[in-house]
Amino acid sequence: MPSSVVKARIRNLENGDEIVCMFNPNEYSFSKSSDWKEAKNRGGNVPTLEFTGGKPISMKLQLFFDTHEAGDDVRDSYTNALWDLVRVDPSHKDARTQKSTPPTCEFQWGEMWSFKAVVTNISQKFTLFLSDGTPTRATVDLTLMQAEDEDAFPFQNPTSGGAAGHRTYVVREGDSLDGIAYREYGESRHWRFIAESNDIDDPLTLRPGRILALPPLDHG
Repeated sequence: MPSSVVKARIRNLENGDEIVCMFNPNEYSFSKSSDWKEAKNRGGNVPTLEFTGGKPISMKLQLFFDTHEAGDDVRDSYTNALWDLVRVDPSHKDARTQKSTPPTCEFQWGEMWSFKAVVTNISQKFTLFLSDGTPTRATVDLTLMQAEDEDAFPFQNPTSGGAAGHRTYVVREGDSLDGIAYREYGESRHWRFIAESNDIDDPLTLRPGRILALPPLDHG
């Protein structure tokens, strides 16, 4: 029996909300650049280059949503949650400025690595409507910018083991919270910590494909 298709997800890291992509993207792209400063090189043909710092990784992807058959407003079902990622969240404040900012998020698709990011650009096009004008089909273009250094938020397979850190885990068939806790934190007793971090009331309802947040342990 073929395995079910794993849906791509965008998770709001401030409130835990997830936008599950109705259709996975056909492609996505990454780009990164570095800043170099030209220093004077008297008598030389080429100036000396001085590295001044790296710029964050930028990720672009296009998402497609269709609720026409159900007759639902595609905005209410899917795309409004994406727009929330570029709106200022009064409950989220920058630690340095103490001013409210839009939330951070994470793009996750199957076993690909993910990174903490912010949405820097969003555009939406509606292409199908109900007779009363309600939009039921939309294409959304997103640009995400890396918000945390790789050294602080390692690029890795979300199902990989190793020391616990800011990462995620994609639940597989047959997984249990105590098994995940043993694999990710080294001790099965930390299953309660995973449950509390992901608002899981009943560990027996853990479903394959769910993405669990695995924050650092705050206790031994």
